[in-house]
Amino acid sequence: MDINRLPGSGIVAVARRAFATPDVEFLCFGESDQPTPQPARDAAVAALDAGFTRYPDVRGVPALRQAIATYLTALHARPVTEDRIQVTASGMAAVSIALAAILRPGDRVVVHDPLWPNIGNAVRLRGGDLDPLDLIAEPDGRFRLDLDRLDAALDGARAFILNSPNNPTGWTATRDELRAILDIARRRHVWLISDEVYSRLIYTGAPAAPSLLDVAEPGDRVMVCNSFSKAWVMTGWRLGWLVLPQGASDAVVEIVEVTHSGVAPFIQQAGIAALHDAEGVERFRTHCATGRALASQALDGINGIRYAAPDGAFYAFVGVEGLADSMDLALKLVANHRVAVAPGVAFGEAGEGFLRVCFAQSAERMERAMQRLRDGIRMEMAA
Repeated sequence: MDINRLPGSGIVAVARRAFATPDVEFLCFGESDQPTPQPARDAAVAALDAGFTRYPDVRGVPALRQAIATYLTALHARPVTEDRIQVTASGMAAVSIALAAILRPGDRVVVHDPLWPNIGNAVRLRGGDLDPLDLIAEPDGRFRLDLDRLDAALDGARAFILNSPNNPTGWTATRDELRAILDIARRRHVWLISDEVYSRLIYTGAPAAPSLLDVAEPGDRVMVCNSFSKAWVMTGWRLGWLVLPQGASDAVVEIVEVTHSGVAPFIQQAGIAALHDAEGVERFRTHCATGRALASQALDGINGIRYAAPDGAFYAFVGVEGLADSMDLALKLVANHRVAVAPGVAFGEAGEGFLRVCFAQSAERMERAMQRLRDGIRMEMAA
């Protein structure tokens, strides 16, 4: 069969088992149980009623492009102009389009490991050679990126894909680290693709995580990907964007044309409303912070657990002492304890020995699910 085959998702494998099992608490997907805020829903309905159903401008409707540029300029240290914005059909589409713009078969792409598996598969689909660089797992449960090792790895590479705040670890690069990464990329003549979909889900008191948009010049070889899915609770809407280098828009829009030909205009109207709903993002971040606290409380005191509450994103990445097969444990947690979490190995070899828990859930669900997880880890690791 002459069809490209990509590695299957370990997250989906656990979810399929969970869907076939009654009374399972789902913490395996990167999705909240909260609804999309009302302003975005109302805007989509109004746009449908007004007839916003025809072919859109492939770049994105002008009002949304300008709203994104205004939003980013207010949030970050350097201005972003509307002509650098490309609207995409999801954050994953943004990553794929960025790769299509720069990657050719045989090009080497460095990624940090653990990492959301779709990114690695997007590189493979383009014929790129994936080169994982392990994040350093500290004894206290935190993670860090070794910049010296990154410098060596980027020698001769085509691109580095950065995801900060990181899925699954929650590792979040500081602004100084981003400056250092940018300096390395400039010296090595390497493209930077920065996946910043969790930018607003940060628990340090800052309005957003540090971004390459804070430090990069408009002409740098940097593309920043984002999405409405996470901070705006719009996972099913499939709406995202790319920030491009100055002057790259005309070339990239042709790639979008042959990839997905633009985003439904009524969906884009929902995006405009979401950007104007600043309180919605703050409410959701508070919701996630509650889940984060409940996860930490539940994991505290379990022997053999390595965990530190993350600075960003909405995942607890839980190290389990002695765990050599996280997929097997995740499946046993579904079958025997009615809780679904993602196996760490689904995010790369460096994720083995960990479980990923999505804490962007209601307090009631978190309390039930984390009790099942506590009991399950203790029983299965003692068996």
